[in-house]
Amino acid sequence: MSRATAVLAAATSAALLLPAPPRYGQAVAGVAQQGEAQAHRGPLASPANANAPRIVPNDNRRPAGRLENGVLTLRLEAREGMWHPHGYDRDGIRIGAFAEEGGPLQIPGPLVRVPAGTEVRTTLRNSLDRTLAVFGLGTERGLSGDSVLVQPNQIAEFRFVADQPGSSYYVGRRKQEGVPGADAGLTGSLHGAIIVDPTGTTVAGGDRVFVISSWFTIDTDNFSHLSSDAVLTVNGLAWPHTEVVEVTQGDTLEWRWINLTVLQHPMHLHGFHFRVDARGDGVRDTLYAPERRWLAVTEHVAPGNTVTTVWSPDRPGNWIFHCHMLSHMTPIEIINSPLAQRGAAHGHDALHQMGMLVVGIRVKPSGSRAEETRERRPIRLLIRSRSGVYGENPGYAYVLGGSPEERDRDALPLPGPTLVLEKGQPVAINVVNHSHEPAAVHWHGIELESYPDGVPGWSGEGDRILPSIPAGDSLTIRFTPPRAGTFMYHSHFNEMQQISSGLYGPIVVLEPGRRFNPEADRVLVFSDGGPWTDFTLDSSVPPTYLNGRAEPELFHLRAGTTYRFRLVNILTESTLRVALLRGEEPVQWRAIAKDGADLPPWLATFRPARLTFLPGEIHDFEFTPAAQGDLVLGFGKGPQWNTWTRVSVRVH
Repeated sequence: MSRATAVLAAATSAALLLPAPPRYGQAVAGVAQQGEAQAHRGPLASPANANAPRIVPNDNRRPAGRLENGVLTLRLEAREGMWHPHGYDRDGIRIGAFAEEGGPLQIPGPLVRVPAGTEVRTTLRNSLDRTLAVFGLGTERGLSGDSVLVQPNQIAEFRFVADQPGSSYYVGRRKQEGVPGADAGLTGSLHGAIIVDPTGTTVAGGDRVFVISSWFTIDTDNFSHLSSDAVLTVNGLAWPHTEVVEVTQGDTLEWRWINLTVLQHPMHLHGFHFRVDARGDGVRDTLYAPERRWLAVTEHVAPGNTVTTVWSPDRPGNWIFHCHMLSHMTPIEIINSPLAQRGAAHGHDALHQMGMLVVGIRVKPSGSRAEETRERRPIRLLIRSRSGVYGENPGYAYVLGGSPEERDRDALPLPGPTLVLEKGQPVAINVVNHSHEPAAVHWHGIELESYPDGVPGWSGEGDRILPSIPAGDSLTIRFTPPRAGTFMYHSHFNEMQQISSGLYGPIVVLEPGRRFNPEADRVLVFSDGGPWTDFTLDSSVPPTYLNGRAEPELFHLRAGTTYRFRLVNILTESTLRVALLRGEEPVQWRAIAKDGADLPPWLATFRPARLTFLPGEIHDFEFTPAAQGDLVLGFGKGPQWNTWTRVSVRVH
């Protein structure tokens, strides 16, 4: 493995153990060999590029082509231009892109959006210097079928009937002779969305399409081995240049996510649950019946896949929708700085600046808000750090006020204390920062007001914006949890270091009158045992911790007792695989919740006890051991069982 951002393996919403796709470093190297990324080296700000046409971002709000009498006529061209995903004041990347004939180059390419039953007729002129392999504009959707090769300076014609509503895409790959598969990858910028609407429907203002694109080359002079202009974008731009979506409280928002990169993206919404209405693989898009849709705050969008989410913000303020792979939401200049130098190189203020796969949302108020007048339960939460815990790097921890750990000033308990709250009971959490640098806390999955949500410099409304908590200072966070379930809290400042090194903890919200029983309620928090100290060496990949331990102790269960396993993935970068086995076979457990929301009956079923899930995801299962004996709980970042950590489970 060559890059620790790596371990970006496949996961699905269903609890299935699937083969892992390549780690990030392997994927990057493979793509570079394929030629699309390698062919365009770095920000080419040379005089020869001064006259290259500018590539503009495409917000996917205007359908391309001309629709008449049930036929869409679309004239496309593939050309090179200069892409400026970080704004026009930064050097651009010379890269291929699609345009409507006579129009500007766009990333992503022009949007194909038609009613079901429309015949789509496309002509494509290849003005690039190499043969272009084109997928998705002919009779076969996605990357499933053979490509159509379009030679340089040639024109090809495509036709298909858009008979099935849903989300798909078209992709162009530059062919490189002698490189197998050079026409079938997912990276670069030659792609666009295809949306087929049900006949007779009207596209509402809250219906949006977000295409995730990427570009990178290998540069071994950099800490991460990625070029300094490596980028992940949403609709052609990287945060903070991505569109800030303006909506009104109570709007219904249908957002379609299309992942046209080789990377896994667990997309996380702050402050609200969204409903998952459809999932697709580019070939077909499955629209779930109303009773089969589920709620989530983090949903995996795999390479080449599509996900349709529907949500309605019932609280005003500033929010974000972002990828929970931490390197995907961090500026490349911070990723490329060695960990020990990041604060000195960029300053503390830079460490909480997000980047790349982030969409900002501003919700305008509609009507008045009721103020909470009930007495709040006080909680005191300390943030600590200590130097030299992970080599030359510090460790961090959350400590519960009034606990034995607070009295022991050297204690760095992992994970942070389980905060047991009650649905509908207001709380006031006084966060006291005893660490060496600023900090912030995000209450992941909790439906709360914007200001306490935890993103410094963004959370809040109008002029009232949340600051980070300086070292030696404190901030009181107030909210009332409206939903019983499993959630978590974690840092939202210097995330790649603070989260991997200890700033995380679980939240359990109970129904009124219920008591937390730690014997039957088992909270399993999976995290990294320290930061990614070098993005190029296997030895730098931190161990995977279960409840703060790389080698967890034997734990005990009783036959006939029903347990609730609350599984939390707060790994920095990694897909995680978990299985509960008797011998070589998984036992049966019943899925009951995802991200703190109860599953619909068709998903709340008994199934083999194995799970693949990504950072930011939370799953709850019920398990009743039928007989005495020995089980094994295995977990690991890769698909190979022999690399997993195995924990003995004794059933009495």
